[in-house]
Amino acid sequence: MIHLLKTKIGCLRILAILEGISLLTLVFIAVPMKYWLGNPALVKMMGPIHGTLFLLFLFNTLSVGVEQHWKFKETTWKVILACFIPFGTFYIDSKILSKL
Repeated sequence: MIHLLKTKIGCLRILAILEGISLLTLVFIAVPMKYWLGNPALVKMMGPIHGTLFLLFLFNTLSVGVEQHWKFKETTWKVILACFIPFGTFYIDSKILSKL
């Protein structure tokens, strides 16, 4: 995993994994705990973490897309769309980012 930190695409891949984990934690653990168990503590903790990772992922996607001369209609929009869908960043990592 250390070798990924040496390139911008590697950092984007790490952010994709972290953002995906934070989204899954929020959607499948924290929100059900809040509404079914009446315990909003995990949402209060994970919400800002996920928001920060989400924004970092978006900005880094745009940055890498410009640097790598990605065509927006072919690559960039798919990577951006992935962060809105549970498991999307994992899919994009395996199908697009790992091959760059």
